[in-house]
Amino acid sequence: MAQKPKRTKSGSAWMHEHVTDPYVKKAQQDGYRSRAAYKLLEIDKRDHLLRPGMTVVDLGAAPGSWCQVAVEKMKRQGRVLAIDLLPMALIAGVDSLEGDFTEPAALAWLEEKLQNGRVDLVLSDMAPNISGVMLSDQARQYELCELALEFSVNWLKPDGAFLVKVFQGVGFEDFRAQMRQAFEQVQIRKPDASRDRSAEVYLLGRHPVATKAAAEETAVTSRQESD
Repeated sequence: MAQKPKRTKSGSAWMHEHVTDPYVKKAQQDGYRSRAAYKLLEIDKRDHLLRPGMTVVDLGAAPGSWCQVAVEKMKRQGRVLAIDLLPMALIAGVDSLEGDFTEPAALAWLEEKLQNGRVDLVLSDMAPNISGVMLSDQARQYELCELALEFSVNWLKPDGAFLVKVFQGVGFEDFRAQMRQAFEQVQIRKPDASRDRSAEVYLLGRHPVATKAAAEETAVTSRQESD
């Protein structure tokens, strides 16, 4: 007979925290798939990121609570493209791919869906599978962040925005410097729904510099050709 795995103290503490978490209970009551919905809701209330008619890309989307918020705030007017390694149950108004964003196939899927159209908002709640080796986990986290940043710079509209989950510690300041080079505005957000003990924060970049410069160059060229 197989023995039941022993419950560790840390596992028991996590389970107790989870089942007593007010945001977990609220998510169940409100029909959201996870407590993460309230992180985006709070940031959106402050920064007004979501509006009808937008094109939104959600990286690391499963189980789908951020997609739910996006569809809701956009009043089902617009489109949401979502990618995650894990399967995600269907959400009306969301095109989703079960795939690895670090692989070319996932980027090809996004490009095919966008058909050269630009994106209004990129959301990244991606995180690597935790190995327990802090430095290694931090490095892998920022590799994902850098890939999401690269996608954002290449695909955002001139007035677009990029919201990405990061962890304070090794690599944070270097990545924030990259964000400041890529966006006119970069702000830190720590929503109440993020647990106090967590090093998790969100960086919000607005108005990508490279995209704006390219748009201005195109506008100048068009004026010159019309003169």
